[in-house]
Formats: sequence, C-alpha cells, structure tokens
Amino acid sequence: MLTIDEIRAIPLFSALAAAELELIRKTAADIHIGTGEYAVHEGSTERVLFAVLSGRMEVVRSFEGVERTLGWRTAGQIFGEIPIAIGSPFYGSYRAAEPSRLISIEARQYFAIAAAAPEVFTKVSALARERIAGMQGISAELPKPLVTMFGDRWDPACADMRRFLSRNQISFDWVTPDSPSLATLWRGPLPKEGDCPVLRLVDGQTLVRPRERDVAQLLGLQTSARLADYDTVIIGGGPAGLAAAVYGASEGLRTLCIEREAPGGQAGTSSRIENYLGFPSGVSGDELASRALQQARRLGAEILVTRSVERIDPRTLEVFLDGDEVIRTRTVILATGVRWRRLGVEGFDRLLGKGIYYGAARSEAGAVNGLDVFLIGAGNSVGQAAMHFANYARNVTLIVRGDSLETSMSHYLIEQLRGKSNIAVQLRSEVQAVYGDSHLTAIDIRDNATGTVARHDCAGLFVFIGADAETDWLPAEIARDAHRYVLTGDDTVKAGRWSHNRDPYLLETSVPGIFACGDVRASKVKRVAAAVGEGSMTIAFVHQHLRHTASS
Repeated sequence: MLTIDEIRAIPLFSALAAAELELIRKTAADIHIGTGEYAVHEGSTERVLFAVLSGRMEVVRSFEGVERTLGWRTAGQIFGEIPIAIGSPFYGSYRAAEPSRLISIEARQYFAIAAAAPEVFTKVSALARERIAGMQGISAELPKPLVTMFGDRWDPACADMRRFLSRNQISFDWVTPDSPSLATLWRGPLPKEGDCPVLRLVDGQTLVRPRERDVAQLLGLQTSARLADYDTVIIGGGPAGLAAAVYGASEGLRTLCIEREAPGGQAGTSSRIENYLGFPSGVSGDELASRALQQARRLGAEILVTRSVERIDPRTLEVFLDGDEVIRTRTVILATGVRWRRLGVEGFDRLLGKGIYYGAARSEAGAVNGLDVFLIGAGNSVGQAAMHFANYARNVTLIVRGDSLETSMSHYLIEQLRGKSNIAVQLRSEVQAVYGDSHLTAIDIRDNATGTVARHDCAGLFVFIGADAETDWLPAEIARDAHRYVLTGDDTVKAGRWSHNRDPYLLETSVPGIFACGDVRASKVKRVAAAVGEGSMTIAFVHQHLRHTASS
C-alpha cells in the first residue's frame, strides 16, 4: 500500500502539498511486476503516467522485427510523459529488468494534480519535449468527458449507470456528494438524494434518473434496427456474438447483433485474460470487446444496445424486442451467454450494489483503493479479478469452499496469485453473514475445517460462484438439457428432438435456422477462445442453411 513518504521520494512529486500527495495515495495503482514482465506495450493508447518506486525498467522498441533497447528508467524516474502530454501512443514498451514497483496515475488524476500544482505539468511537458526532439504544438488538454454523473457511491442505481457507461466505452466523470472536486466538476445546485443518478451531458443537457436506453440514444449508440429484414440476427453481444457479427458482416450477410446491456458479455467484466491467442501480455475483457465491436461495425454489422429479446417465433423466425419492435430474419444465432449464480446468504440482496457485486468490472477497482476486499470463487474469473484488485486494494482475500485451487484455476494464474504479497487464499471456507446499513462494512467467514467463524472488515465483496444459462424465455421447440443449456447438432438427435429431412449442422438447435454458440450452448468447454471460435463457425453453418433453403 502506497505511503505519502514513498510518493514524496519521487522528484516530480517532492514539492507537492499534502492534499495532492493524499490524492495520489488514494487514486494511484501500486503495481509490483517481476523480471521480464511489461508495465505497458509499444503502441498502447492508454494515457497513464508511471513513476518507478524501486527496480529498473528497460525501454524497448521493435524496429523491423528486431527489438532494441532505447533506455532505462530507475527509482525516482517517470515514464508515460509523452502519452499523458500529447495523447500519442507509447513509443516503446517498458519491461522490468528486475523485480520493480511502480506508481500508475491515470489521466484524470494526473490533470487534477496538475491543476492544483502547475509545476508538475511544466516538468512533465518539458520532459516530453526533451524526449521527442523537434515536437511542435504539445497539447496536454484532456478531452471533456461525454457525461458527468452525480450520485452517491453506495447507490445501486448509480453503480449500475457507472457500469453501463464504462462498458459502453463512454467517457465520464463521476462526482459524489463528498468529492473534493465537487465545486469544480459540478456547477450549479446539487441534485436531491432521491433524484440520483443525475447525468449532465457534454452539450449541457441534464437527465434525472434516466433509463439506460435514453442515455444510449442521446449519446449516439444504436438502439433500433435500420433495415426491414436481415440474413442473420445474433442475440447476445459477448465474445461469441461479436465474433459471429464480425464474420457475418465480413461475408456480406445483413447482420444485426442485439445486446441488452453492453458489448462484451461476461468476458467484458474480466480485468485480464492472459491465455487468449495473440495477446502475449494478456488483454482486458473490455479492451477485447471494444476491439471486436469496432471491427464488427467497420465491416457493416449493426449492434443494438439496451434492447431485450422477449421471444422468437420458431415458425417464422421473427424476433420480438421489448417495445413491440419486430425484426424479420432468415436465421437466428443464440449467443446469450450465462448469468452469475446467486449466493443465498441473508442480507445479500439488501446490500447488492452497496458493496456486494456479482462479477467485477475494471471500473470497480478505484472504489476500493487502500481497502480490504474479498472475492468468493475458485475459477479463472476470480483469479483475474484478484490480480487486478491487488494493484489498488490493501488486501485481497479469495474465499474458496474447496481444498485447493488446482482443480478449477489455470496454473499460470495460481502462480501469479502466489507472487502477490497482498493476496491471500482462504480454503475450505464460506461467507456466513454480511453486515452494514447503508453499505457493506463487514462479513463473517466460516472455516469449515475447524468450524470457527471470524468477522472481517470488508469494503467490497465480489462473487464468482459459477453461472447458469437463462433460457426460459426461449420457445419450447428449442431443446435444452437438464441444466437449461441449449442442445445443438447430434445432441438434438440423441434427445429425440430433431425431425427434419436433413442432419442438423454442428451448432444448429432443434429448430432449423436457429443456431447456438458460446456459453449458452450445452458443452463442457467454457472459454473465451472457444466462444469466439464457435461464433465464427456459426456463420459457415448459416451459409449452408441459406443455400439449402434457397435450393429446396
């Protein structure tokens, strides 16, 4: 956990007043990386300023496939001054030459510090000019966020809106009633408590407790179909759905993808996916979703957000949306994924969104800076979240009912958890009770091996205990297994649910022309890579179905 003295030891911050030092302590990430690990990669568009607390960072860049060392950063030095000053990508990669500890300050925090202490801005800008010879017109002005949101930290409606904005890649400032920047960020009278969240858009419009769909429409996100009919309609915008959208649009199909919240699905809440092909340093779920979304739109796919599918007509394949909108299509692809399984502990529902959360988006990490958090679960999702939270929280504890992590978590993640000094794993344990009035303050953990119960202060409890398919809304004609996952291919034949004059395609459901891919499909493999593969494969079967129906 960062201390004021450690921050003051960085020459750039040595003359800062106590208030600015405290702001850094509360908002900066405290990052520990091992030899050979990267803090940031060449070409990254993150606007982040790093300072080296200890260790040594090597600056490397690839020239025509050959890596060269450009320089070093040692204790007390900073890097990221060029991206933070002019908004350009990182010119090189920064790799630890030995175990190192870094401070990471995001753009909004940096500009808040620079506004209070202009000498910081002057030094960083001068350093940027020095390292890019001849650079003209350096501009360090931070673009205005599209939305400023006012609301209490523990208001579930505010938490939901913040998550919606973050996952839809909408830049925003979040102002709380006790924010030290309240007077600067929120002009005019303060909203009443019952009116929150209140959103102020960049054009001056003010929205009181708005629906997510209204916000989406005002900010230019697509919420209604543009065409009268489509070749394929994809229900769900997770990795499988986005992959289907990319391949469908790229192959000339009129493609529509419908997502009820934000593209990315459950994977979009993952802080780091490290075993996905082509990303040697890992990729966050929201970054992967953002790239896939841009790709799908560039290729011509339509992506609707904040829309729910109420039913499908298995005879005509018409898709009925909320709001009485009907979409005609020749094929349907189910890519609805799964929902986090709920935990039956008394008080959970009352404190949901007030310190208790299912899953964990990257946006939640800043809210627990310097505090103690607990995560329930033993799969890869909880491991990835723990690694991310460890850069912000004082202590991170995994609560695991089983005897070990080895049976449910990838080896690389287990090793990474062991390397983090502020991550603990409590085996053979479970949460027995939760406490708090306006928000979560403490939890009771039962050690099932000894029968003892201990109470712990808790600023955040994040639950990752598996997921279930939500398919009750589907028509009875679509076959599902005992756990409600959708049957496809030979499984529909074995279940006695296929009665047509040809064999079903591998990813086709019991209704010809309706396909399923990703986690909603009955399969033992639940991986992002598998979902992406199935999403792309589905388009091949869509083409086969369309050819078959055209010739019959």
